[in-house]
Amino acid sequence: MSERFGTLPDGTPVHRWTLERAGVRVRVLSYGGIVQSAEVPDRDGRCADVVLGFAGLDGYLAHPEPYLGALVGRYANRIAGGRFTLDGRTYPLARNNGPNCLHGGERGFDKRVWDVTPVEHGVRLSRVSPDGEEGFPGRLEVSATYTLDATGALRIAYEAVTDAPTVVSLTNHSYFRLDGPGTAGGHRLRLAASRYTPVDADLIPTGALEDVTGTRFDFRRARPVRAGYDHNFALDKGVTDTPVEVAELFAPASGRVLTVATTEPGLQLYTADHLGEPFGPGAGVALETQRFPDSPNRPEFPSAVLRPGELFRSTTVYGFGTR
Repeated sequence: MSERFGTLPDGTPVHRWTLERAGVRVRVLSYGGIVQSAEVPDRDGRCADVVLGFAGLDGYLAHPEPYLGALVGRYANRIAGGRFTLDGRTYPLARNNGPNCLHGGERGFDKRVWDVTPVEHGVRLSRVSPDGEEGFPGRLEVSATYTLDATGALRIAYEAVTDAPTVVSLTNHSYFRLDGPGTAGGHRLRLAASRYTPVDADLIPTGALEDVTGTRFDFRRARPVRAGYDHNFALDKGVTDTPVEVAELFAPASGRVLTVATTEPGLQLYTADHLGEPFGPGAGVALETQRFPDSPNRPEFPSAVLRPGELFRSTTVYGFGTR
C-alpha cells in the first residue's frame, strides 16, 4: 500500500509504502529509502514501533544528520581525509564530517528520492548515481529491495553495477529501541565478533584489528550495551554469499528480540550518544552492516572496490521475535 507522504521544497513528491506480514508492519519512504517505522509485538502481543522516526517529512528535512532509518551510500561510514586512491588516481570527495567524508557526502543516498516498484511482499527502490556524484567515480546503477518474509523478518537486498572502477558500501541506519517509546537503556547485545577496529580522534580506523578479550568491546556473550560506542566490529564470519546471523539485541522489559544476519564483514555499533532533539542521547542503538570504515584507503581491510562487469550484492535481514 502506498500513500503521499509529503513534498520536498523543489516540488518533488515523497511517498510512503506500508509492508505488512506475520504481525509485523514496516513503513518505507521513497525519500532516502528510510525505514520510518517497524511495528512488532512484545511477549504479550502488544505492538509498538521499535525504530526511531519522524511522523512527517519536515522532521527528516530539519534533522538530516542522524540518518534516521536511511539507506546510506555511496559509501557507508567514514573515508579519511575525504579522498581515496584507486588504480593510481586520487578522488577528492565531499567532506561533511570534519576532514572526512561520512555516509556518502553532503547529499548522499539518504537525501535522494528513489524510484519505487512493488514486488512480492515488498518494494524495490532504485536510482542511478551519476559519475562524480559527491566525488565518487563511475555511473552507479543501484537498487535496494525491502521485503518481509513469512516470519515477519525485514530483508534488505542491495545490488549495484558500475561503468567505471569505484567503491561501494551500503547500509541501513535504523536506530532500534525494542521497548517502544523511550530509550534503549537496559538492552542486551550479543555480537559474533572477536575483533574490532580501533579509531583515532576523528573516528578513523588506525588499521589495526584488536582482540576484544578483556575489553568493553567483548559482546561475544550477551551483556548490557551502554553509551560510548561508534565502532566497527570485524565479524568472525567475514564476507559470505548468504546472510549469517551475527547479532542479537534483547529487551528484557518487553521481551522483544532483534536478530541481525548479513553477508557483510563489518558491523558498526553506534549508541546514539550525540543524538539530538526530539529523541536525545541513547534513544536507540544502530547496528549498521557494512564494509569497514576507510576501506578504500586500507588495502588490508576487506575490499570495497566494484569494477565494470561485476555485480555488487549485499543482504541484511532484521528478524523480530520475543522470549
